[in-house]
Amino acid sequence: MAEALLRARLEARGVDATVRSAGTRAVGGPASAHAVDVLAEAGLDLRGHESRQLARDDVARADLVLAMAREHLREAVVAHPPALTKAFTLKELVRRAEAAGPRAADEALGAWLRRVGTGRSTAGLMGRDPRDDVDDPIGRPRAVYERTYAELVDLVDRLVPLAWPPDAP
Repeated sequence: MAEALLRARLEARGVDATVRSAGTRAVGGPASAHAVDVLAEAGLDLRGHESRQLARDDVARADLVLAMAREHLREAVVAHPPALTKAFTLKELVRRAEAAGPRAADEALGAWLRRVGTGRSTAGLMGRDPRDDVDDPIGRPRAVYERTYAELVDLVDRLVPLAWPPDAP
């Protein structure tokens, strides 16, 4: 859900970006029926989505890695340790970005991410924390998908203008 939502928000803003999702468990399956239905009601199409495994090369090539939970973030950083400077949970990045301020007109995304991530360490990736983790709705009732989608809308809509302001490179 987050992939489709972020892609739509960036396209609407005119940002040329490749947005891809990957997981740490199921591979090759479609999006759940509830996810497809909830996003369809928002005008987003998940019907062609197929889950894929997180790969080290994807993490290494990415400009930004967003995870829904610390456990996924740990997997990305373990796969490619230098990714710590560009890998965050969505909630963590929004929280830190709001505190640090938006990306400046002359600030590259990587420089902004390093600024936003000042003071982070791998020890901070341990455990679970509701301040950082978006609840995974998989296998749960549709109402949980709707709540998760609403949370993702809030987070993505707060992140996009901070990371991709109109005057950013």
